[in-house]
Amino acid sequence: MSADVYDLIIIGAGPGGYVTAIRAAQLGLRTAIVEREHLGGICLNWGCIPTKALLRSAEIYRYARNAADFGLKIDGAVGFDAAAVVNRSRGVSGQLNAGVGFLLKKNKVDVLWGEANITSAPRGADPGRVVVSVPTKKAVEPQHPRPKGVLPTGTYFARHIIVATGARPRVLPGVEPDGQLIWSYFEAMVPDAMPKSLIIMGTGAIGIEFASFYRTMGSDVTLIEMMPQILPVEDAEIAALARKQFEKQGMRILCGAAVKSVTKVPNAVIATVDLGGGKTGQITADRLISAVGVRGNVEGLGLDALGVKTERGCIVVDGMGRTSVPGIYAIGDVAGPPMLAHKAEHEGVICVEGIKGLHPHAMDKAKIPGCTYCHPQIASVGLTEAKARQAGHTLKVGRFPFRANGKAMALGEPEGLVKTIFDAETGQLLGAHMIGAEVTELIQGYVVAMGLETTEEDLMHAVFPHPTLSEMMHESVLDAFHRVIHA
Repeated sequence: MSADVYDLIIIGAGPGGYVTAIRAAQLGLRTAIVEREHLGGICLNWGCIPTKALLRSAEIYRYARNAADFGLKIDGAVGFDAAAVVNRSRGVSGQLNAGVGFLLKKNKVDVLWGEANITSAPRGADPGRVVVSVPTKKAVEPQHPRPKGVLPTGTYFARHIIVATGARPRVLPGVEPDGQLIWSYFEAMVPDAMPKSLIIMGTGAIGIEFASFYRTMGSDVTLIEMMPQILPVEDAEIAALARKQFEKQGMRILCGAAVKSVTKVPNAVIATVDLGGGKTGQITADRLISAVGVRGNVEGLGLDALGVKTERGCIVVDGMGRTSVPGIYAIGDVAGPPMLAHKAEHEGVICVEGIKGLHPHAMDKAKIPGCTYCHPQIASVGLTEAKARQAGHTLKVGRFPFRANGKAMALGEPEGLVKTIFDAETGQLLGAHMIGAEVTELIQGYVVAMGLETTEEDLMHAVFPHPTLSEMMHESVLDAFHRVIHA
């Protein structure tokens, strides 16, 4: 093969892109990756990682304010330095950004710094052509340096091309972020000071995590959701428990409501809200966060000219990441929901192993876990109870409360629930849904069980260590079959 032709060019160095590049290199494919802003993408620089750093600061602040609950005394007032909280978050992000550069270099993946346009698709023996030009989009944050050793802009060729360009915040007319009074998640992650009051549009994972952070740090938070329940993709019972806890923390929650217009006044916004039933109201706050979802970055890549099919702002793919044009693939957020970093990574591995001819299993979206890192945490995998019933299953549903678990009580975290859903006839685990401390770490046990096609008998006979939070997973299964011990 000509040294001028890559086996694979990946456009986008987010979690999906860089993981795919490393796996491709492991498989012996000559690989290049194109990036215009930040290695690690939105997830590492502006999403998954820095938000968790912010939430960790909030968690410790919450514990410190409630030290007396644990028999502890803290001399002096408990406070925080907003700039230091943000700087820690950005520092964590920066360290991991540099780590991605190291991993790509270690695996001999060439980095092409710029914007990519696919001017021809691979066809037979002819490679596809990718033109890399100087970025026209200015990086949101310049402090992460361009890695050393990147190749110059120009024209590059590849036998296979994977699009992994991710997604960006969805913008509603009249509520466009301005970086000052109306924020997207970019501005919400780096506040100069904590706003006294905040309106958050949308109660998906992004909106709820920001609500949890800012409320813990002392802001008055109003959540506005168009759907009948918060966390619309979650099981209704879990969402109801979450709402109860959030309201107990002091959040105001409006469901079945929509922001109709926003008026900016000095240092504040006034939102006119359709409350349903012909009623409207106005809410004034220091800032408004728009967290109404994301849309794929499909523009400027040359996809339309090549005939690559898109739908609702995302590229249409099959279970192996193949698009409607042979030789061009798509993974991650740009390939549609669920828009999760771990989905992107696994999707990329499947795609590149398919390219190599290893015959991997196609992506099964029903077995992708979802996690929301608020307080209390929320995690789930598989079907909700409502969707399982809609699919025609006869169900056995188990529940186990946190306050009946010794470890949860010892941790001072008695609020929560583990819920499991089984097919009554086959014993198949259809879904698992959790709310409470550390459930984002626990959910993987059910993910593995579903992947192994574990039945209720296997789970009931598994030995769980004591005392642990994981014992609740066992008890929930037992409860589904009327064998629960500790409740």
